[in-house]
Amino acid sequence: MSWLDPAPFLRGVGWRDGDRVTRADPADLTRLPWDIAARAALPIGVRLEFVSDDAYALEIRYRAGVPEPGDPLLELAHGFALWEDDRHLGETFGEPARERSVRIELPASPGPFTVHLPEAHAPVILGLRAVGGSVTPAPPRPRWIVHGDSITEGWWSTRPAHSWPAVAGRALGLDTVNLGYAGAARGELVTATHIAALPADLLTLAFGTNCWSGAPYSAPLLYETVRAFLALVRDGQPATPLLLLSPVLRPAAEHTRNALGATLAELRTAMEEAVLDSVAAGDERLLLLPGRDLLRAEHLVDGLHPGDSGHVLMAEAVTAALRGTRFVPPFVASAG
Repeated sequence: MSWLDPAPFLRGVGWRDGDRVTRADPADLTRLPWDIAARAALPIGVRLEFVSDDAYALEIRYRAGVPEPGDPLLELAHGFALWEDDRHLGETFGEPARERSVRIELPASPGPFTVHLPEAHAPVILGLRAVGGSVTPAPPRPRWIVHGDSITEGWWSTRPAHSWPAVAGRALGLDTVNLGYAGAARGELVTATHIAALPADLLTLAFGTNCWSGAPYSAPLLYETVRAFLALVRDGQPATPLLLLSPVLRPAAEHTRNALGATLAELRTAMEEAVLDSVAAGDERLLLLPGRDLLRAEHLVDGLHPGDSGHVLMAEAVTAALRGTRFVPPFVASAG
């Protein structure tokens, strides 16, 4: 049986650059900081979704990066995780290779199924092939664009499917497009223009902690940056429901002043005031979720990033915020 084109099966797709999925506009990378352009090359959150008609296995042909000896990426699991709705069914492991195929056994069920990819090795899916039956792309879901930093990207979650955007997306029945950029997400206005141009049914912004240390901001500067970021997003997405999640707990930064004299608590307040002032100025589709009290110190693996339990707590808070308001379309509020 010939290989199927993977494009109709791929979810979590922001942009495409040839056969690669990218998480920033490939035609506009020169305006981005180098660290965002580098992180955008990783297919974070990209997955395959399909339904089965008597297939008992799925073969995936792919190309992936092969770490050099001594590269920390060698220690990361090269696993393809199979889910059915919100149930984890198992994982198939292999070794990174320039090009190879992996076979995933399927249960006697139509699905829908999701296969989460080994993101760190930047796999490019080249083809799919059913064994013993056929597979077709799963029905499309509403698109949820989520922008943030390393926490949104899923750092310290043990698997891609355990990051808070992935967990919340499953709960809400959404096609989550993860635009989390580790080490970045400092309110870069070019990113706002990229988000403005992406088709979306729902938007979430979850940045700010790197504005304390990565590129120090004062509270007034961050306030104006958030107002400008929201204005640029609204230029292309004037009516799309938008949730802003302010920074979660970071104990070492809460009351410590950065190079411009701001604590993370002050930066968080500035972000939240920017949202509230935008709402007061007429943005009726904008919602704030304060992040300070969502996590406790014991949920942080390294004092900054949550582990799996922390990601679940964040996902539950975002899910509850979106379901419980008039700011989201009915298909989201009634999902789950």
